[in-house]
Amino acid sequence: MTHHKFTPSTWYQTIGAHPAALTIRDGDTVTVATLDANGYDVNNDLKAADPNPMSGPFFIEGAEPGDALAIDIQKITMTRRMGWTRQGLAWHVVDPHEVRGMPPREKIFWDINPQQNAITLQKPPPALKNWSVPIVPMIGCFGVAPDGGEAISTATSGRHGGNMDYRGFGENVTAYFPVAVPGALFFLGDVHGAQGDGEIAGTGIETSAEITFTVRLVKNKQLGWPRGENETSIFTVGNARPLDQALQHATTEMLAWLAQDYGLDKVAASHVLGMNVRYDVANVFNPAYSVACRVEKSALAALK
Repeated sequence: MTHHKFTPSTWYQTIGAHPAALTIRDGDTVTVATLDANGYDVNNDLKAADPNPMSGPFFIEGAEPGDALAIDIQKITMTRRMGWTRQGLAWHVVDPHEVRGMPPREKIFWDINPQQNAITLQKPPPALKNWSVPIVPMIGCFGVAPDGGEAISTATSGRHGGNMDYRGFGENVTAYFPVAVPGALFFLGDVHGAQGDGEIAGTGIETSAEITFTVRLVKNKQLGWPRGENETSIFTVGNARPLDQALQHATTEMLAWLAQDYGLDKVAASHVLGMNVRYDVANVFNPAYSVACRVEKSALAALK
């Protein structure tokens, strides 16, 4: 098992079959630098074009179509003391008559204070003078190359992962992706210092970061959509528009997971989900919306 310290020199605005930046093995750990969503680095120097320039791709030896790639997210460290968002909410998340009254979507800046575990507006309105949000870092965009030679914009998401902007993809979480090409070709970037459900402001608190992850290869594990788990829950993520289609994908993937790992047929799974499922509206801003279908492990403990 090797720990790689990797500093990219090339970034990509699509997730696809790009030349591998680094070859790693099952069980290896990587610490990698990422840019913010507009392409600015730790020194706030512009290094790549937006949207969401990705570090990678990482070629995983032995990964083949039909396998699953497990990414253990160990640490997300913001490397800049400043982040940014867009002011106001996305227009489509409010009633139409409210749109004209929404503030301009100008770029605003925040101070990131790790010592106080707080992020504060640099120029707050009077009502928010003493207000802050805690630092809860997450990965906004990551995933693996799709099949067929396709390259998919980092503005959106799909079966391969991509710009899901789900706040559940934080530290001490394992993400699972379906391998579609030899080597999987794993990309990541677009770290947010904090974000609410849905990314309804169109951004999280965007900043540069350093991510440490460990890769594990799960042979002959069929996945249709991204999955994840943390200490207390398992979840699946569907990406599509309209929102109900994203929910359908996530629910279908959870049914598959309950069959694969818990031996539940659709009758049993429907009882378990009907009484225990939780849905997180992960993103309603991007071209494809994202919905997470989540089940607490405590509800499944007796089924193992």
